[in-house]
Formats: sequence, C-alpha cells, structure tokens
Amino acid sequence: MKNFIAKALFNSHSYAEYRKIVTDLLYEGKSTGNEQSESLTNYSKLNEARMNRLDKTVKISEEVISKLQNLDNHYFWLVISEGWCGDAAQILPILNKMAHDSNKKIDLRIVFRDENTELMDHYLTNGGRAIPKVIIVCKEAGIVRADWGPRPKGASELMENYKKEFGVIDEKIKTDLQLWYLADKGISVQEELVQIMENIKYDRL
Repeated sequence: MKNFIAKALFNSHSYAEYRKIVTDLLYEGKSTGNEQSESLTNYSKLNEARMNRLDKTVKISEEVISKLQNLDNHYFWLVISEGWCGDAAQILPILNKMAHDSNKKIDLRIVFRDENTELMDHYLTNGGRAIPKVIIVCKEAGIVRADWGPRPKGASELMENYKKEFGVIDEKIKTDLQLWYLADKGISVQEELVQIMENIKYDRL
C-alpha cells in the first residue's frame, strides 16, 4: 500500500466520528478546515441539517445492495471531505448507507481535505482540490483500484453548463445543484459507484 494512502487511513474517521467532529466545531461557531469564515460556518450548519435529514431518508436499492454484498473482495472507501462542502453533505449519507448495507464488504473511512493535502494532491480534479473524492482501496491487495468524485455526472454537467454560460459559480447555481440532488434521491451516486465496483470485479476475472 502506498505510504500516503496508509497514512490517510491511519488518520481517518468513521462516519459517526466525522459527524461528531463537524457538530462539535459548529457548537464552537467554527467549520472544519484551515480557513474560517462566517459563510463557511453557515454552509456547515446547512449541511448539518441536510445530513440529518438524509440519514433518516436515504434508501439504497435492493439491486445495489445485492451487487455490493456479492463483491469478491473487501474495500475501503476512503473519502476526502470537509464539513462546509455541499456536495459532500449530499453524498456522504448515501455512501454510509451503502457501506452499512454491503455486509461488511465496504468499510467507509473519511479524512479532512486540509489535514491530508498529500493525499488530496494525488486526486485533483482539473487541477483543483475538489471534494468529496472517493478512493477505492482493495483491502486484500492493499492497492487503489479506482476513484470517484467530486459529484455525479448529472450534477457535474449542470455546474459545467452554468459556468460555461454565465462564467461564474454563484448562489443561484449552488441552489440549483442542491435541488438536483433532492430530485435525484441519491440514485446517481449509487449507480455510478456500484458500476465502478462491478468493473473492478470484472477486471479481476
């Protein structure tokens, strides 16, 4: 296993631990990450409410559960995140439920981006530190098999088309993005990740 992956896993958190860290910081009026501002703290508060709702409402399809439970190997899903990230707030509860329903085939571990810059810089998106990023590590082989993120294809296209037309990422597109996630109900995240897992399984045949 590459040293920067092993180091990140050693410093990683369970989903429950991650949620507690974010919540505890909010009680202090802070957000996660190196940068502190009122806007980032406000985003974190919004995300806290979203994640609380999604933890109660996210449903994983029976087809996805079956495919995850039938994986040949066991995997870490090592996720790079921060509490202020709107995409992470929409995606992490889905990943947590997928891991929970996988019959221990998936072990979800989370690290904070600003505390793990070496890891982050191996998984840039168009040269930027976009999150969340899911790094799929085979436990048996100790190697990275794939990565995914920072958002599903449909959400990425929405953002790209808006930026192409208006030249900025503003509050309107951020609201539109959250509405996209609400309408999608986590289906795209489930389908895209299970397809990656299926491809890994196929590649080993």
